[in-house]
Amino acid sequence: MNQQKTVLITGATSGIGAACAHIFAQNGFKVIISGRRAEKLDTLKEELSAKYNSKVLSLAFDVRYFEETENAIKNLPKEWSQIHILINNAGLALGILPIQEGNLEDWNQMIDTNLKGILHVSKCVIPSMTARNSGHIINIGSIAGKETYLNGNIYCASKAAVDALTKAMRIDLLKFGIKVTQVAPGAVETEFSMVRFKGNADAARKVYEGFKPLTAMDVAGVVFYTATLPAHVNINDVIVVPTAQANTTHTFKNM
Repeated sequence: MNQQKTVLITGATSGIGAACAHIFAQNGFKVIISGRRAEKLDTLKEELSAKYNSKVLSLAFDVRYFEETENAIKNLPKEWSQIHILINNAGLALGILPIQEGNLEDWNQMIDTNLKGILHVSKCVIPSMTARNSGHIINIGSIAGKETYLNGNIYCASKAAVDALTKAMRIDLLKFGIKVTQVAPGAVETEFSMVRFKGNADAARKVYEGFKPLTAMDVAGVVFYTATLPAHVNINDVIVVPTAQANTTHTFKNM
C-alpha cells in the first residue's frame, strides 16, 4: 500500500474505529486517530506503532463541537495535513425508550454526534480534497438508518440522516473526483450496547445472545476493501450483517 496516504478515523478509541486503525496501520497507511478519550488514544497509538512500525498521530477532540474540531484539524502538522481518506466513524446510541418517554439529553447527544459530528469533521477536511480533486469519505452508518425498529426512534432517525447525507455528499463532490461511501453494519459486538444501556452489562449481553454477531474487525475489513479499490471504482453503499441477521427485526437465534 501507498505509505504516503493518510487516513483520519473518528471515534477510534474503541470498536470499529480502533479496528479500522489497526487494519490501515498494518497496511502501511499513516493513521490519524481521534476521539474524546485521550488516554485510550495514546494507548492505541503506542500499540499501533509497536505492532506495525506505523506512523500514528492522535487527536483528542469531540466531534460535537465545531470549534474544537476545526482547531484540531487546522493545526495538524504539515506532514499530516493532507488527508486522503476520512472515516467518519464516531457515533452512539443512548437508551431504548419509546418516543413519548425519550430523554432530551440523549436525543441531543445522538444527533450531535451521529449527524453533526460528520458535518463538522467533513467541513474541515473537504477543502483540501477539493483542492486536490481527489479523496475518499467513508461514513459509518447503520442498518438502523435503512429500517427502523421498536424504540429505536432517534438513533434510527440520526442514522437515516447519515444515509441521506452520504448520498447528497456524493452528488456535490462528484465533480471533484471525491469518492463517498457508506458502510452500514448490523449487529456488531463492541461497546455499542454497553453505551446504549448505560453500563448495564446484563442488558448489553442479551443483545447478542443466541447468535454470532459481527466483530469490529469484520466491519473494518469491509471499510478497508472499499478504501483500497482502483481510483475509478467506488462502492456507494454496503450493508454488512451477521449471517443470522436478515434485517433490523429478524435475527435467527441459536445460529
